[in-house]
Amino acid sequence: MNALQFGRLIHSIYSRNGKLPDLDWIQSQGLFAVKLAQIHALRIDFLEREKCEHLAKLYRQAKEVSSADFFKILRKSAPADFEEQFTSIEQNPLATASVGQVHRGELKSGETVVIKAIKEEVTERFKADVSGIKRLIRFSTWVYPKLKKAGDPMGIIEDIERFTLSELDLRREVQGQQTLRKIHAEASQHFDLSSLVFPHVHDALCHKNLMVSEFIEGPTFDELLSEGKLDYDQLLDLFRIQGYYMFCRGVFHGDLHPGNVILSNGQFVFIDTGFIAEVGRKMRVGLFNFFAGLSKNDYGACAKSLNSMSEVEIQGEQFRKFTKAFEDLYEEFTGATVSQISLTQQMMKTIKLGIHSGMTFERGIFSIIRSLMYLDGMVLRCNPNAILLNDMGQFIGEFKKHL
Repeated sequence: MNALQFGRLIHSIYSRNGKLPDLDWIQSQGLFAVKLAQIHALRIDFLEREKCEHLAKLYRQAKEVSSADFFKILRKSAPADFEEQFTSIEQNPLATASVGQVHRGELKSGETVVIKAIKEEVTERFKADVSGIKRLIRFSTWVYPKLKKAGDPMGIIEDIERFTLSELDLRREVQGQQTLRKIHAEASQHFDLSSLVFPHVHDALCHKNLMVSEFIEGPTFDELLSEGKLDYDQLLDLFRIQGYYMFCRGVFHGDLHPGNVILSNGQFVFIDTGFIAEVGRKMRVGLFNFFAGLSKNDYGACAKSLNSMSEVEIQGEQFRKFTKAFEDLYEEFTGATVSQISLTQQMMKTIKLGIHSGMTFERGIFSIIRSLMYLDGMVLRCNPNAILLNDMGQFIGEFKKHL
């Protein structure tokens, strides 16, 4: 992807000319373009709803590789006896994603499984595209230094790079699921995570480009949201679970968009666990205190909590000016629904204010913001009249016990 193509992509997403982005063209530009468009699919806080719903199709309507190419990937990547472990492998894909394709199969044991394969040449093209965009951003921020503080575009690109490269190595997905499972088991005695399950993975059949796991039937959250069938209480329970991992353990699914959660028999199934985000105690506890303050409309406490997350805390008059600006920023936030004031947009403004006031934050904050963006975007699609911070407040006491 060159600078002109990147410019066309950004223009197609942000322009208000009434035209919807060309999804086929976006997919032709490679994985980086698809990932950037997918992230914007949830930005209903500042993009038109129709455009967001259109971009959300990229979660489930990626281009297929032919069955011949799929089996070519199997024979190139898998051990010599891989196909001998199966009585059948369906030629037509069960699902297609931006990085890979999933086919249903049956093991000789009779178990129905899914086989996920990474598409050929995806990784090298993605790396080349990211490298080119980084050069463009470095030049742009050199010409216009304020751009760096306006939203840290390099940090956002590097965040996309990290979680996508993790997704492209399926051994990371296996390891990521093991990490989340371990926390799940450790929490079983003191925190209810019973509504979260994970598919069984056949480790011996997995490889960098291949993964075999239990077939679990059920719609994704993205499909349920598109059909208007997702219950808001289920969405809040998803936040409760993700909140435990994020606030109480500092280790969480780093790409929990609505296409990566399946609802099966009333339980949540996390998939695509390749990118496990981690934040230190200072960040996770500070963030918890920040949201605890927001849920009580205590903006003075919020300002102190944000400062506590900074690698170097600001003091004296500098902090007093920041607190005043913070309270002004949140003047209309109390009682606002998610459709009136987006939590994502408010958080981006908050981080920007903190940076302009002299604060610095660890890079893990981008993973947290992305998780909040996914939740915020789902709430906007599910229950636009929700006052999310009030509804989140019911979990604050439960989280506090396990910080």
